[in-house]
Amino acid sequence: MSSHREAPEISKDPVADSTDVYAFVSPDKPETVTLIANYVPLQSPAGGPNFYEFGDDVRYAIHVDNDGDGKADVTYEFRFTTQVRNPDTFLYNTGPILGIDSPNWNRRQFYTVIRRDRRGHEQVLGDGLPCPPCNIGPLSTPNYEALATAAVRNLGGKRRVFAGQRAEGFYVDLGAIFDLLDPRPFADAHEHFGLAKFPQSGNGVNATKNLNVHTIALQVPITDLTRDGWRGKDVDDPRATIGVWTTASRQRVRMLDTELHNTWSTGPFRQVSRLAMPLFNEVIVPMGRKDFWNTQSPDGDSRFAKFVAKPEVAQLLPVLFPGVFANLDVLNKSGKPRADLLAILLTGIPAGLIEGFQNFTGETQADLMRLNTAIPPSPDPSIFGLLGGDLAGFPNGRRVFDDVVAIELRAIAGATYPLVDGTYTADPAAAQVDEGVTPDDLDIPYLRRFPYLGTPHDGFNNPPARAEAPQ
Repeated sequence: MSSHREAPEISKDPVADSTDVYAFVSPDKPETVTLIANYVPLQSPAGGPNFYEFGDDVRYAIHVDNDGDGKADVTYEFRFTTQVRNPDTFLYNTGPILGIDSPNWNRRQFYTVIRRDRRGHEQVLGDGLPCPPCNIGPLSTPNYEALATAAVRNLGGKRRVFAGQRAEGFYVDLGAIFDLLDPRPFADAHEHFGLAKFPQSGNGVNATKNLNVHTIALQVPITDLTRDGWRGKDVDDPRATIGVWTTASRQRVRMLDTELHNTWSTGPFRQVSRLAMPLFNEVIVPMGRKDFWNTQSPDGDSRFAKFVAKPEVAQLLPVLFPGVFANLDVLNKSGKPRADLLAILLTGIPAGLIEGFQNFTGETQADLMRLNTAIPPSPDPSIFGLLGGDLAGFPNGRRVFDDVVAIELRAIAGATYPLVDGTYTADPAAAQVDEGVTPDDLDIPYLRRFPYLGTPHDGFNNPPARAEAPQ
């Protein structure tokens, strides 16, 4: 969660496991869109001597659909290569890494960015681009953000790219959510299965605090992504909305030479991971279909619509919190499909439901991160996005600080159902349900500039060093 260990098979392959997708109109460069795909989840900053990195044998891609058919019209592909300077030392670095090309850095990664469009045109936007090292500690990486800044590369035409380690920007109380859906602010109302002792209500605990991820971030002009290069201010124009998702693919065959201790891959590439909307595969798709879902294209997601129409979490809430979600219980028992969730997750929200807003991509049901590029960045953003009255926030794309867990929990609890059924009254708790974690629970703040995710936590200071008490 968001999608850090969302399916049985991909949880065993973290290098190819996509954790979060972000898509938003860049607040400091509103003529551009920033696309972010995170991989390699739940990194302990002190993860040496073999620190985290992208996979040389994985093809990473960020896809954009701009005509609403759930198929990629624009794809950015990323291929990585690792170089080892001295194979006779176990050390990641043999001294302080003071520059992106420091001779003390022993294991470096470089990558290529390729842009493809649906007509088959292919363009290499950048080759031999450097990743920064992982943030090891004050002796090894004494000025880390300077290294990261040096790894931000211009691709021409107002395009920029970054690939490397960042602080985990997603926040969630994993321990409470997966302890039989027991968000701590609501703990006293939980049924607790008749147990005499149970947790008391309180603030959430951020399970991803002090962890890192590996980020692929791309900033490109809006006209690079929209249909026919459209750029306008009409929110209702169907060309304004794009759909975004990421994939990771591996070659079908992996060979092992036991005598030379070498491995290599061969054959065509096969998709092993994908992600768009947070929690879709993790919470909506049932256990027996998760691995299959990861291998499929979004244009076939109508096969999963029945799980959106009657989500399991919505069925559980009235049972686990007796009397708290009484109206939701009636809605569940009516058998009516959740038209609000079908719109939010699979088609986008059509015009007319929310004043001045739409991110509808058409009738094709597909899990896409939908972004209306005509809606400018908010001068006063709310972490609750649309539910907080902020049209530039989730589920209109996703910014790095949006509280997607609270937003999706509230939607599933019925807070958005009145949009499609004016006779329905949401339970008061639906607008308040929360796992009790906010961006304030992150030690490292987000950046106000590309790539927007904060400086990764270093291993020496994680957990943070504590001064000794005076004698």
